[in-house]
Parts: sequence; C-alpha cells; structure tokens
Amino acid sequence: MTVLLARRVGGAGRPGWSLLVLLVAAAVASPVVGVSGYAVAQGGVRAPGGTGAMIVTTAVLLGLVAAGTAVLGTGLAWLVTAYDFPLRRTLGWLLVLPLAMPAYILGFVYLSTFDYAGPVQTWLRSVLGDDLGIGVSGIPVRSIGGAAVVLVLTLYPYVYLMTRAALAETAPTAHDAARSLGAGPGRAFRTVLLPLVRPSLAAGLALVMMETLTDFATVQYFGVRTLSVGVYLAWKGSFDVGSAIAVAILVLVAAVVVLAVERLLRGRARYSQRGGRGRGLAERRLTGLRAAAATGTALLVVALAFGLPVLRLGAWAAAALADDPGALVDERFVDHLGSSVSVAAVVAGTCVLVSLLMAHALRLGGGRVVRGAAQVTTFGYAVPGAVVGIGVLVVFQAANDALVALGAEGGTGLLATGSVLGVLAAYVVRFTGPAYQAVDASFSRVPPTVTQSALALGAGPTRLLSRVHLPLVRPGVAVAFTLVVVDAVKELPLVLLLRPFGFTTLSVWVYELASENFWERAALPALLIVALALALVPVALLNRSSRPVDPMARVGG
Repeated sequence: MTVLLARRVGGAGRPGWSLLVLLVAAAVASPVVGVSGYAVAQGGVRAPGGTGAMIVTTAVLLGLVAAGTAVLGTGLAWLVTAYDFPLRRTLGWLLVLPLAMPAYILGFVYLSTFDYAGPVQTWLRSVLGDDLGIGVSGIPVRSIGGAAVVLVLTLYPYVYLMTRAALAETAPTAHDAARSLGAGPGRAFRTVLLPLVRPSLAAGLALVMMETLTDFATVQYFGVRTLSVGVYLAWKGSFDVGSAIAVAILVLVAAVVVLAVERLLRGRARYSQRGGRGRGLAERRLTGLRAAAATGTALLVVALAFGLPVLRLGAWAAAALADDPGALVDERFVDHLGSSVSVAAVVAGTCVLVSLLMAHALRLGGGRVVRGAAQVTTFGYAVPGAVVGIGVLVVFQAANDALVALGAEGGTGLLATGSVLGVLAAYVVRFTGPAYQAVDASFSRVPPTVTQSALALGAGPTRLLSRVHLPLVRPGVAVAFTLVVVDAVKELPLVLLLRPFGFTTLSVWVYELASENFWERAALPALLIVALALALVPVALLNRSSRPVDPMARVGG
C-alpha cells in the first residue's frame, strides 16, 4: 500500500494538475518563443542604425557595474562578517536598504545634485572658479560613468547579501590554518575564502547584470543608450516593431551570455570543507582609527545610496506640499496611486494563486517533465523586461490574427496596447518566478508523509489543498504576495512599453516628471515608492516563514 501510494504521489501524479504546470510553463516561456518565432517567420529582422554602438555601450556598462558591485558588495560582506567594530550589527542590516531605492529614483536625485546646474558643482565653481581649478567647465555627470555609479549603489546589496550569507556559513578551519601559516588577512581571504564563496558571488553578479541589462530609465537620464533603451525607442519612438524585436533578440542573447558567464564563474568544482557549517569566521576586533574607518566606510555607503537621497526627496516633498498643501489629494496622485496598487494587487494575487496551484500539483506527482516545467516558470524573472514586453506584444498580435482567421470580427484589437490586460500579462510572466520560489520554499518544509496520509485517508486534491497544504504554507504565501507587490510597484520598463493611452502608475509618473526636471513634483510619489519597497513587512514575513513548520500541530489545530 505504501509503495503504491508513493508511486501515485511521486510518479505519474494527477493528469489535470500536471497539465496545469505545463500550461503555466508554456505561458511564461511564450514571450521568448514569440520573439524568436517572429524573427524566424520574417526570415530574420533588421537591426536599426547605431546597434553596434549600443552593444558596445551595454557591454561597457555591464563590465563597470559588475566590477563595482563585486568590489563593494564583497568588501562590505567581508567587513561586517570578519571584523567587529562599532555599530557593526546595525550597519549589517542598514547596508541592505539600497534595495528599496529604485535606480531610476536615485538617478534623478543624483543628477539634480551633482549635474552642472546642481548645488554641488555650483558651490565648487563659486569656490574654485568657473574652470573648477582643473581647466574644465564642469564634471561630466551625464555619462556612462555616472550611470554606473548609480547602478552600483542600488545593486550592490545583491552581492553583499549572498556573499555575506556564504561567509557566515563558512567553517573557519581552512581560514585559521592559512592564518597560522603566516598568511595575512587579505591573502587568506583571496586564496581560501574567495574560492569558497565564488558560487554565491557569481549568483549575485548574475542578478546585478540582469538588472543592469533591463534598466533603461536610469541610463536615459545619464544620456547612455543601451540595448534596452534601443528597444523602447524603436517601439515607442518610431513604432517599428521589426527593429524593436531585432534589438530585443540582442537583449535576450546578452542575457544568455550573462547566465553562461555566471555558470563559468561558478565553475565545475564543488568546494567542501571540514569543520561543519554555521559557526562562521572568528571576528577580529578593530580599535582606534581602523574601527573608525570601518564604521565610517559602511556609514558612507548607506548615506550615499539611501540616507542622503531620502533626505533630499523629503526636502523636495516638503517644499512641494508647502506650495500646494492639496498635493496629497491631487486627482492625478490619487489616480496613479490607485493604478499602481490595483495592478500590483491583481498581479500578486494571480502569481501567488498560480504558484500555490503549481506547488500543490508537484506534491501530487508528475515526474521529471512536470518538475522541469515548474522550473521553467522561474525563467520569466531572468528574462529582461524589454524582451518580456516585446514578446507579449508578439503573442497578443498572434492571438489577434488567429481570432481574425477564425472569423471573429475585429479580433482582440491588439489588447497588449489597447488595454491593461497586456500589462497584467507581462507582470505575471515576469513575477511568477519569485512568487513560486517563496511558495515552494514553504512546501519544502512540509513532510511528504503529511500529503501521503491525507490522500490515504481519502482526501481529494482540492480538499488536500484547502485543508492541509494551504494552512501549512500560509507564511510562504504571505511572503510571495508581499514580494510581488513590492516588485510590481517599482516596475517601470514593462509599463512604459505596454501601457495603454492614459494609464499611468507611480513609477511612470516619477519617470516622466524627472525627465522634465520637475524634481519637487516627482519627490512625493518617489518617496511613496521607496516607502512601499522598504521591505520591512517582507523581512518580518521572511523571518516568520524561515521558522520550522510543525505540520502535525497545524493539522491538529
């Protein structure tokens, strides 16, 4: 009986539930398939002029941001893990805050502050003269270097978090042996610890490079034309679908290269160590100037990446409210906030529901094909937003043509650009991945014997989901919902590519106001986005969901 039940649960599974997983995987993969299929059907697509320059610019920007985040993120992780200095524990958490600051918000704050007409260069000219004492009229902030600095400050936490976690789990035996043989702290880190944390470092850098590849608002502020900017300009600027798809394919190729580089950085080796896990490295106490330098360095990074921008946004928002006390109840503010919240809630609910059903289906079985399809659903988050957006356009156009061929009058009217449906579809494709990861993590803590027992007692799949699985994985569902809401509120490229006329979210409003240099008017919605993305609630939920699940106690209750 036990063997037959195990085969039923872990083997063929329930065909209907397995089909659900396959359909979701097909939907998530459809934008990439659509973009590639369009190119094949057209016998290839012609890239617009200037594509070669965009490829070079994108490669240079990726290299600068990867190098910057690797040095800053790894260095800070090593600092707070291996050394003890004043405020270390507090700074260890504060260094994560820049994740709540979208790059396009930090970008326009830095431009308004450090550009030629900003207060910094104005003050420098008043002190040093019009040539700044170095023979130039101004510091070229609007450049690829300026964009790289902003992206490094907002994206380094990916590397910092992953490297810090890897260092915290490292057994100190090998490091202590290297130190006892005369290696200094720097050499012991490079030769012993860095190879051990290389997989985590590579994963963090892959996330950083994917985010950089997707970004186009920040780089546009700084006058940098990357491939993602090329997709947007080809579609929104000239409505040239063929050129937009050609550039989107290049973005997809770049994403594949990034993932291949990540695998290469990880290498084939698997590092093992004696001494167990979890004890971490012995902290070396710093005193005097070294302690002050460590604290000052971490504080400076937090201030530049989060503290000072928030203060500047707050000052602008206060000035805007002083000039117009009714700004908070302005009709546009209310409408745009409502659009952001409603879209985020619908997308989060859809992603969580789909993820919950998929994870439940896997518990019912299905074999390798179904499990592989479930992993495909995380692919949307790894695909650049420009590719997802153009892919949704292609899929909706194909659906429109199919309906016309079947005799439907008017077809779908290209829903992707005529209604909010295209925006919602693209969001679901992009954010199902993180939602599924969070839900699946909770399912992994539910012993398979609980599922087997419920099935043996006669519970059907639907009752098993509602009475057993859902109560046990509620923390993961809450985490998934919150994470998707935060990501959806911050999202910009997909909305700009797909939004219908008259539909505006907070992120689009901030982008449009900042593009016109209306800094004070952009501050209030920007602060609201940052507040929503601060992840205080997600952190609390993640902490809760990380606790061990006592399934029998929950079922019994």
